[in-house]
Amino acid sequence: MKKLVFASVVALASVGFVAGSALRAQDQGGQITIKDPAEYNAYQMFSTQTDPKQKASAGESFLEKYPQSVVKAAVLDALLDTYQQAGDPQKVVDTANKLLQVDPNSMKAILYSVMIKKQQCGQKSDVPTCDDAAVMAQKGLQTPKPAATSDDDWKKMTTVAHPIFHSAIALDAALSKKDFKLAQQEYTAELQMYTDEQSKSQGLVDTLQLAQAYSQPGATQDLPKAVYLYARVWAYAPPQYKAQIEPKLEYYYKKYHGGLDGLDQLKEQAKNGEKLPPGTPIITQAKTPAEQIHDLLASTPDLKSLALADKETVLALGSKDDADKLWALLKDQQTQVPGTVIDADANSIKVAVTQDAKDTKTADFVVNLKKPLADADLNVIQPGFEFKSATGGAQLVGTYDSYTQTPATPTTAQAAVIVLRDGEYIPEKKKAAPVHHAPAHRPAH
Repeated sequence: MKKLVFASVVALASVGFVAGSALRAQDQGGQITIKDPAEYNAYQMFSTQTDPKQKASAGESFLEKYPQSVVKAAVLDALLDTYQQAGDPQKVVDTANKLLQVDPNSMKAILYSVMIKKQQCGQKSDVPTCDDAAVMAQKGLQTPKPAATSDDDWKKMTTVAHPIFHSAIALDAALSKKDFKLAQQEYTAELQMYTDEQSKSQGLVDTLQLAQAYSQPGATQDLPKAVYLYARVWAYAPPQYKAQIEPKLEYYYKKYHGGLDGLDQLKEQAKNGEKLPPGTPIITQAKTPAEQIHDLLASTPDLKSLALADKETVLALGSKDDADKLWALLKDQQTQVPGTVIDADANSIKVAVTQDAKDTKTADFVVNLKKPLADADLNVIQPGFEFKSATGGAQLVGTYDSYTQTPATPTTAQAAVIVLRDGEYIPEKKKAAPVHHAPAHRPAH
């Protein structure tokens, strides 16, 4: 599934306003006197600039000429806002680092730095960047209230900042550390700070992230909580994203419950209920996977008609008798392999077909090709590329050759790796360009 991006910018847009107003109140707590007239004039020239580029230039010039000025912190603080408004993230981070050297407890510097590094972490999944954001966020949570800042201003600041800090720590835990227990704790702490209405807007993306943390295979998996959160995100997500969320909701609900009966009631409960899962979501647990699979095979007249993901589930989790029964029908048969590419080289393509495989970015199908891929095709078939089952889209086909069950680990579920031979890549069919006919010329009368 493509990454969902529908975060409300309300929280981020308000950060600068709240941070600025709180710290301006702090600055008013004491008088700073510049004794050197030239330095005072330079400071006045900087502080009265309204054009962002000119203000940034004047501020940098001031700091270069007066590196030990008594107003150094104030200039850096103002430059932070200037670069933030100008949309220059690198300058914001650089300026925040300079301000923290002068004022280690500058909440604005911590907050802006965390916001930018958290965004970069989510975009690139770069471990050092994710770790930097989390370390800075921890510092922000531990930062004490400055004496010159009023309780009201500090509350305004932390109301915006602390949820972002918890979110950054959770994102680092999930992406770079694969510590889903910590991610669950931090996303929960964040969402508890939001009102019910805020949880439906700026908290919605991290509600989705918490659902994903609960759905990950391993000891920390909690599917009733995961499906409740998926249902809540589905209820309040913009319409264009519901079609991306619903397959996960249905997949994990069916995986836990065994069918889709009762899902509409859960959707209503999640929409009208608490922002976090109640102690006992209204979902009854299904039979064991092996029992479900046995019932599925018994109720399916033509086992070849099963969806590819269901066939993989039978081979992964079914009893030996049931898995062997299905494999006897599949062996040496050709099939399409719709899914997400995990890895590819000239001779084979590894694909994630089931939702579990896509979530953990592991290949459950390996298609060994009949002939090597051309370089032009390899440039297309990169990790994340989607093979379709519908006619017209890019397709991958192959012949069932062998399969191997892989046992569960503390962080992964039991699965199967299915190998196909004589694979073939069928490129997406390009639409023919419309043909324009010249108008017919009528003979003159």
